[in-house]
Amino acid sequence: MQNVTNLAAPVGSLKPSSRHGKKPVRLSQRLLVISAILLSILLIGVPLLVIFTYAFREGMTVYLTQISQPATLHAIWLTVLTAIVVVPINMVFGICVAWLVTRFRFPGRGLLITFIEIPFSVSPIVAGVTYLFLYGSQGLLGPLLENYDIKIMFTVPAIFLVSLFVTSPFVARELIPLMQAQGSEDEEAAITLGANGLQTFFYVTLPNIRWALLYGAVLCNARVMGEFGAVSVVSGAIRGQTNTLPLQIELLFNDYNVTGAFAASSTLALIAVVTLVLKYLLERKQLA
Repeated sequence: MQNVTNLAAPVGSLKPSSRHGKKPVRLSQRLLVISAILLSILLIGVPLLVIFTYAFREGMTVYLTQISQPATLHAIWLTVLTAIVVVPINMVFGICVAWLVTRFRFPGRGLLITFIEIPFSVSPIVAGVTYLFLYGSQGLLGPLLENYDIKIMFTVPAIFLVSLFVTSPFVARELIPLMQAQGSEDEEAAITLGANGLQTFFYVTLPNIRWALLYGAVLCNARVMGEFGAVSVVSGAIRGQTNTLPLQIELLFNDYNVTGAFAASSTLALIAVVTLVLKYLLERKQLA
C-alpha cells in the first residue's frame, strides 16, 4: 500500500525537466556559445568592418575613383576570368575522379585518392615554384617550349595552370564521400531498364550529386579568387597584364595607396561574403 501511495505522488512534485523531457541548458554550454560568437565577431566581423571603413572613409566618390582605376579593373576582370576558366574544368575533373574511385575497384585506387589530396598538403608557393622550374625558360620543358615560340610563365595561362593545381581537390573531395554513401544501385537500375551511359549520368547520377557539386564549385571559386602565393610566383605581377586582385591589393599597399588597397580589398571581401552565403544555402539544401 505504501508503494502505491508513492507512485501516486502529485504531478506537480516532479521536476520540470523530467515532466517536459527537456534537459536544462548548462552554464558550460552557454559559455561555449558566447565564446563562439565573440570569436566570430573578433576574427571575422572586426576585419570586415575595418576593410569597409577604410575603403569608404574618404567618401563614395573617392571609393569609386579608386575602384575604377584601369589597373584595378583589369585585376578584377582577370580574377573573374580565372574563376570562369578554372571552376568548370575542376568540376569536370572532380566528377570524373569521383566516378572512377567510387564506381570501380582497381589496383592503386587508394594511391589515386591520396594523390588527389596533394595540392592541399603542398604550400601554394611551392606549387608556383614547381611550375616555374617546369615551364620556365630555364626549366625542364622551357627550352622545348621556346623552340616552338611558346611562353607560359609570366602570362595569363600560367595563372590558369597554377590555379587549376591549387584548387583541383575541392570538387572531388565533396563528391567522393557522397557517392560512396549513395552506392551504385540507382545507376545499375537505370542501366537494367535500358538507359545508356549518358542518360544514366544526366538523369540519375547528376541529380543525386548536384548540391555537393555546386558546394564544391563554390569552395573552388572562393579559393581561385583569393589565391595569392602560387599566382604571385608564376604571374610576374605585371601591372595591368598578369595582376589578379590579391596581387593588385599588395601593389597598392606597396605604393602607399591605402584607400585604393582597401577599396580593392572590399571587392574581394564582398565576393567572400557572397560565397559564404551561397555555401550556407547549399548546405541547407544538402541537409533538406
